[in-house]
Order: sequence, then structure tokens, then C-alpha cells
Amino acid sequence: MCGRYASTRSPEDLAQLFRVSDWHPEETLAPSWNVAPTDEVYAVLERAPRETGADEPARRRLRPLRWGLVPSWAKDPKIGARLINARVESVHEKPAFRRAFAKRRCLLPADGFYEWDEVKDTKSGKVRKQPYFIHPEDGQVMALAGLYEYWRDPQINDADDPAAWLMTCTIITTEATDAAGRIHPRMPLALTPDHYDAWLDPHHQTTDDLRDLLTPPAGGHLDARPVSPAVNSVRNNGPQLLDEVPAP
Repeated sequence: MCGRYASTRSPEDLAQLFRVSDWHPEETLAPSWNVAPTDEVYAVLERAPRETGADEPARRRLRPLRWGLVPSWAKDPKIGARLINARVESVHEKPAFRRAFAKRRCLLPADGFYEWDEVKDTKSGKVRKQPYFIHPEDGQVMALAGLYEYWRDPQINDADDPAAWLMTCTIITTEATDAAGRIHPRMPLALTPDHYDAWLDPHHQTTDDLRDLLTPPAGGHLDARPVSPAVNSVRNNGPQLLDEVPAP
């Protein structure tokens, strides 16, 4: 699974990198070296302007969404805390994800992600979890494949009130490869730039074609380093969380 990641790039940088045409400065998020479930995160998505028809060209947007997908049919938005990941093997058929997979796909920019490996202390014999930061060797941004969804709050009568709608997202995971595979069996699935357009296009709704975009990443491009267990607490943040510590 993917339960923590780092996202520190500015919206200006992300807008340029992903060719975004629509983002609002008032929606700027602070950089985070310890993104956790239910946090707001940047998502790149394509939607037609609300006032136009469904056949109008979609505009690429940078939006803050809450991490943890809440299906439109959910009775309680708390379900999102359990739906932070969607397995690539079943995302197209699971009730919580299949509608979003067909129509509401996004990219979640990340500098890298964290995974934990169980380590046994040679002296005490106790087992602890050692966190690792896994990231592209070249320092480029990862474009994590994601889905997003709208949830209507029934407690708010006015559907035009922005507070009536909650936008949430989930990260698609796959079998781990490369450095990540030595630490944990699963990892977030990152897309290559040549697949961005097809993945984000809301008019592209052929399930088999979309699944073909979600191929396991090639090996040899990720690096992993042990980092402080300070990342275990969501209260901790800052660039020091990425500092390498002695290997266990």
C-alpha cells in the first residue's frame, strides 16, 4: 500500500510540468514531507467547464483534493480513510472505484513515497518497523495514477454551495519493483509522461484501453534510503524527514 508520501513542489512548477491551464492561487497547499490520509493533496485532472456541455473540450486543472476516496453512494464520508489505495488488479470492477475509473481519473504529483520494513534488533530481539523514502533516482516528480470522486453532503440543502460537495481521491497501487520491492510487496503506480493525456481524458472510457496504461514500472529507476522513524507521526513534517540515517 501507499500510506505516506512527500509533495513539496510549488503549484507554479506543477502547472508547468503537467501543462495545467487552470489553477487558483487561493487553493495553494503548503509543501509537505509527510502527506497522510485525509490530508489535502494536489491532483491534476481534466474537466469541462461546469457551464458548458459534456461534449466541450476538457480543461486540465490543478486542484486540492482530500486523500481517501468517498464513493458518491457512501452514507458517511469517514469511509474515505479506508479507501486511500485501489489495487490495479481490481480497480475497474470494485464498486467503490469502478465509476471513477471509467470517468474520473487524475494524477497525484509526489517527490517520493514511504514504506516500512520489519527489522529485528540483534541485541534485544525485538522487531521494529524501519521507514524508507523511495524516490526517482533522477529527482523528477512522480505522477501517481489516481481516481477522484464527488460526494454530496445531504446536510446542505443548496447544491450550489461549494460546501455541499467533497472531492476526494485514491492512489492506485501495483506489485512493487526495483528498490521498493526489497522493502514492501506493493507500491504506488506512477505513469510516464506519454500516458498522461490518455489517462486524464474524461472522454476516454474504454476499460481495457485504460488498464493497458497501468503497466508495472520498469526497474532501475527508483532509489530507497532509510530515514528517521519521526515520519511515523503525522505531527512531524519538514525536509529533515528525508535525511538518510544509518542502515539498520
